[in-house]
Amino acid sequence: MRKRPSRALVPALAASALFLAAGCSADTGQSSAAARTPDAGASATATANSDQPLAVAAAPAAAATSTAVARPGTAGGKARKTSLKVKSYDSHTRRAVISAVSKGPSSPSPTGSPTPAGTATPGRTAVGDVIASAPAPGAPDGLLAKVTKVIGETADGTEVQTAPTTLDTLLGDDDAKGTVPVDPASFDVERLLPDVKVSWAKTGDIHSGPEGTKVPLGSLRVDVATKVATAEGAPASADASVSGFVQVKPEVDFSYGGGASTASTASTASNGSTASGPGAAYLGVSGDWTSQWALKGRAGATAKPVRLPFAKLHADPVLQVGPVPVVVNLDLTCYFEISGDGRVTVDVEQDLKGDFKAGGTFGTAAGWTPVNESHMDSSPVRTSVTTAGSVKAALGAQATVGLYGAVGVTADLAPYLRGEAAGTVTATTPVGSGTKSDVAASGSWALYGGLDLSGTLQIQLAIFGTPVIQHAIPLGTLHREWKLADGKM
Repeated sequence: MRKRPSRALVPALAASALFLAAGCSADTGQSSAAARTPDAGASATATANSDQPLAVAAAPAAAATSTAVARPGTAGGKARKTSLKVKSYDSHTRRAVISAVSKGPSSPSPTGSPTPAGTATPGRTAVGDVIASAPAPGAPDGLLAKVTKVIGETADGTEVQTAPTTLDTLLGDDDAKGTVPVDPASFDVERLLPDVKVSWAKTGDIHSGPEGTKVPLGSLRVDVATKVATAEGAPASADASVSGFVQVKPEVDFSYGGGASTASTASTASNGSTASGPGAAYLGVSGDWTSQWALKGRAGATAKPVRLPFAKLHADPVLQVGPVPVVVNLDLTCYFEISGDGRVTVDVEQDLKGDFKAGGTFGTAAGWTPVNESHMDSSPVRTSVTTAGSVKAALGAQATVGLYGAVGVTADLAPYLRGEAAGTVTATTPVGSGTKSDVAASGSWALYGGLDLSGTLQIQLAIFGTPVIQHAIPLGTLHREWKLADGKM
């Protein structure tokens, strides 16, 4: 069973957080002047110049628990880093406990006694604050929320009631764009079949996986070898099996363009102020792809494709977008799929290399539209087809990418092999003769490589602050096929 880490295993497909930088009395009806003063640990210069685009990069390990906070509609209320932390979060009640961490050798506690450095002290927050946090206890996908009520102080910090919000309340009129690789070591792996091996390599000559497996830096490789059901009536020599590997170097693509002025993208903040949604946005997954796999025997295929997942992988990389940690949730499911008539026996192997990109892009004129690209080159290693019939087998991966637990894009990349053979067998025996029958066989066969790239844009992409997608939008299917080999018999 896959274990969800208490914090996201970082750098690569994206994850991070924003959190509060202002104090307030526990009284939800009023705020003192001190409560409206930015947190002393906050970066006062963050995003001071809105003309400069925000940098987008993988958050360093030290920032894996970072938070940022903004107070939309107030002077100096732009997003900034803060020393406040999400101590705990309850997804059912949407209540969070926020704590501050002292920075000096000691700091006075509310009772006047010193508090050791690095220990938690009650955090202070105010209604209207917008918080972005990296993965935290109770919020493994990160937290993006606005404070709607300050409940009171606890031993761990300030308890607040929160409600969902969108990224534009943090990023405002800023611009940001970047592509961030996902650390292959950050993936949590769930093996769904016995003979599945996972390998990866990263800088510093760090490698994980079976000895002798070569994996390029930044890449993740999943090997599988398994038997599949043999067609009914097939001889023992036609036992069916699938083996090979999928190797991917995943990246998260993120962009945000603030300053939409059209009424269709305007939204109202909780404090009554008006905040414009973004004029542009993009979220997607891309990367280099390598696979080598083989299909052998006579598989018990059916006309409808049968899919068998063999590994699930999850990572929560944190993107540092200026002062704001943006948590990206990435899931990869590796699978193989077989269809056909169950009559053809094959022994084929194919190498495939290339790249892919899938995601959704937003503009105020067109709304959300799909992005769907792939470039692949293949070469057959061995090819053999006997008997008449057809078979198609894919070894692919389905990727989902979202922000703060809200899935935005699902992409399915399925490179495949397709074999077909047609022919006739005739036997003629002369009447009244004792001679042997004349047997003639004729026919043709062909093998094809191909790929399908498909997916959907989900309603949750509205987390950017764009208008809500009324229905899931298909990415459309990118389909390519090429001949690997053919012959006559």
